[in-house]
Amino acid sequence: MKKMISAVLSLAVIATTSLYFAPATHALDGVQNGANAARGTDQPIDLFGANGTFSLITNVLLFIIGAIAVIMIVIGGMRYVISGGDSNQITAAKNTILYAIIGIIVAILAYAAVNFVISSFAPGSTGTNV
Repeated sequence: MKKMISAVLSLAVIATTSLYFAPATHALDGVQNGANAARGTDQPIDLFGANGTFSLITNVLLFIIGAIAVIMIVIGGMRYVISGGDSNQITAAKNTILYAIIGIIVAILAYAAVNFVISSFAPGSTGTNV
């Protein structure tokens, strides 16, 4: 059961990230475009800010973590319902739900910290740029 759940979650992560990080078609047009991309001439310059690369990556990871946490809460609820009164299974189900909620809280705090750091590096932000 655990192997099946991890396989499904791995497939979902791969499918989701491949949609966001698909290579740009202009970099695949020819050898010259590939050389220009390697030199950095065709690279995106918007790394920070609301539409930057770092914001996109953190949004995708937060979505993935949220989806996994919801799935784990549902699994914990199902384990709680089918426990049949066994105190060990009830404790395990409650721990699953608790750890999923703690994971959501940690993900939200990490998201806030990353956004704080990104906003300090963004041009025109109120933070100091070194």
